[in-house]
Amino acid sequence: MMKILVVYPRWTGSYGLISGYFARKSGGVIPPLNLALIAAIARQGGHDVSIIDAEILRIDEDDLVNMVVEKQPDIVAMTGTSPFFHTVKSFAESLKKVDSSIKTLIGGQHITIDGDKAFFDCFDYGYNGECEDQLLSFFDAVDKGKGIEKVKGVFYRHNNKIHYTGPNVYQRQLDELPFPARDLLPYDKYKIGTLHGRKNFTSIQSMRGCPWHCIFCASDKLNTTAVSKRSPESIIEEMKQVIDNFGVRHFFVVDDVLTLYFDQHQKIICEYIIQEKMNVTFEGSTRSNLIDEKNVALMAEAGLIRLSFGLETVDSEMRKTMRKQVPLKWYSQANKILNTYNVEASNSVMIGLPGETRTTIKKTLDFLENDPYVKQANFAIAVPYPGTEFHTIAAEGKQGMELLTDDFSEYRRYGTSVTNVGDLSSTDLVELQNEGFVSVYSKPHRWAHVIKKNGWFGGFLMLMRVLRIILQKNLKMIKKVKFTSTQTRPKEFV
Repeated sequence: MMKILVVYPRWTGSYGLISGYFARKSGGVIPPLNLALIAAIARQGGHDVSIIDAEILRIDEDDLVNMVVEKQPDIVAMTGTSPFFHTVKSFAESLKKVDSSIKTLIGGQHITIDGDKAFFDCFDYGYNGECEDQLLSFFDAVDKGKGIEKVKGVFYRHNNKIHYTGPNVYQRQLDELPFPARDLLPYDKYKIGTLHGRKNFTSIQSMRGCPWHCIFCASDKLNTTAVSKRSPESIIEEMKQVIDNFGVRHFFVVDDVLTLYFDQHQKIICEYIIQEKMNVTFEGSTRSNLIDEKNVALMAEAGLIRLSFGLETVDSEMRKTMRKQVPLKWYSQANKILNTYNVEASNSVMIGLPGETRTTIKKTLDFLENDPYVKQANFAIAVPYPGTEFHTIAAEGKQGMELLTDDFSEYRRYGTSVTNVGDLSSTDLVELQNEGFVSVYSKPHRWAHVIKKNGWFGGFLMLMRVLRIILQKNLKMIKKVKFTSTQTRPKEFV
């Protein structure tokens, strides 16, 4: 038996007051379901397991290192996505400086895509892909000090050389997995803003995978185009356990496409919820063309209160490029249907995709501003994450794209851009993102929506952000006018 500590380092610390607040309060900080699942599997194998979610507890790196060293685990397990991989790496490096005897394991999307390039010296082991089928074999090999080469998907070092055990086997029988070890997480602290007030919540997964191949998603590299479903009975049992053990009744469904295979899956789950009077609420993401009134009516009765879907852009040619050719009529219709049933509709927009111009961005903003059914939109700058076709296009300078950095810590969707596209510089994209934000949230009829979700303090911060952007834009215009005026005056007056 080993003492295993699963660690989730803090990632919002560098975001600043306003951005950090909304990252935490609007659902950016969700219970780390993947880590709780790893903990459950390890505990099932007889290991002593605990979790530290440094993000929700707001523990900075130095304090986190001290906490880990004090616990003296045999191994520390972590996960890392590309934009936050640097925080995991930094923590592991700091831990090794204080106590190099503690073994470290890194998994997640980034090392799955980048392989040994992401297997830095601060990591003793790395895992490629889904680890559930191999996890107990891996821990057993580490505990015995032999046999690691027989466990698929593992990076390790021997005689100062990196070795890889080969592609792993992916888990497709999801009902065979234990429920995540939620008891190891501080569930009183996970809250999310909704139109029905702030709610304690948990994340839950009913299926894995998305069959589409959008250029901004690394689905092919991550082997997520194959879809695996859990049984509706298993999901209902897990929900009941959460309610009984934690008193939590709001569920953030992390499925890529909540309404995929609706009649064979989600419909049955909703019918169970209604029949058993479970009194829950839930939210998730889907595609706008997979929303119809009959299905929304059933989901709303079962407790659906928010549904998100990606509009990205209204430009038809750009939509062909990114392989998301859902007709625009579906977005307007989806917003209308959700409004009818008092379900919050969250429309996601990306600016800066291949083919983007000021004209295409204006078309998208005009659509959102003038469509009477759109209440909320999220404006992100498109990021060419590694493993995506979008990254290849940008890195090779195709379709007017230029990639400015390979520093993944800069790969954020808000307030910064790592690409130029056509005549738009990275600075232009940030300014246009701000303009889009102002065009939506400067409208008084949307303020109540913001306050309901984020509270009065969140509403105040949102207003301050809008006013700051407007002020910055006006100051820039004043400076430009002064400069132009100076340039055109006769020399004797300059």
